[in-house]
Amino acid sequence: MRSRPVPTCVLGSSHDEPVVIGGHDPDRYAEMGSFSKVVTATVLQRLSEQEVVALDDPVERWLGVPAGTGITLRHLAGHTSGLPRAPPGLARFDPYRAFTEDRLRMLLAGLDRLVVGPPGEREEYSNLGYAVLGAALTAAAGRPYRELVAVHLLAPLGLPDDAMVVVPPAHNRSLPTGLFGRSAKPWTMSGAILPAGGLWASPRTMARVLTGLVVDRSLGEPALGWQRTGPLPLIWHNGGTGTASMFAGALPDGRWTVVHRLCTAYDETDGLGVDELRAARVRPE
Repeated sequence: MRSRPVPTCVLGSSHDEPVVIGGHDPDRYAEMGSFSKVVTATVLQRLSEQEVVALDDPVERWLGVPAGTGITLRHLAGHTSGLPRAPPGLARFDPYRAFTEDRLRMLLAGLDRLVVGPPGEREEYSNLGYAVLGAALTAAAGRPYRELVAVHLLAPLGLPDDAMVVVPPAHNRSLPTGLFGRSAKPWTMSGAILPAGGLWASPRTMARVLTGLVVDRSLGEPALGWQRTGPLPLIWHNGGTGTASMFAGALPDGRWTVVHRLCTAYDETDGLGVDELRAARVRPE
């Protein structure tokens, strides 16, 4: 019995048009997962440039947390806050459904008890940290998170306000299908976890964000949220949810790629993205 191809969309410097497998659509909204962190870190960078916040602001300046944790906005963006990877009390099948704004406020009141290491000492990837960072930015700016994204990222890159959304229309989103052709149910990530992994955008939009921020440097040096490790000297980030995964990366010579897949673990998608970069050629000017 022949297995169905994994729905995959690949965009990059070596392709004039997206390479689509298994019916994936480069223009439909798709889950970005943790690529949302790049967006949040860019908002932090822009607000810092405008002196709305400072990178070394202690988190208690903007949120109701115990004083003296030593955690700054810089720590949160760079995954050096000492906070754990995930907030406590996650569910099994829809892990972030109960992680609401009220739940985050409760955790913030005891943030000193959640820290697992001194801030600034070592890097520890933290979804919780980015949820706290997003809350701090919205409090500092006095504007909703989605509005901050539209003003500080989408508009400067020439993208419309609806290029990234929280809950896309059901008829215009890419999700894997199961029995009887029904779409799988995505995780609920519209609450406090949104700045860490809840945004949706088309693969084309993801590619525009990557090229605008990393290849063209339209907004200056890439923000703290980008990853700078891996088998190649690249700047990259990935994302993974219960139903999708993606990889976005660029090399100093201008090669870049975005890979979005349904029903695939993020490490497999990362591998495909790195292989794509290795095989790509730099386009002549």
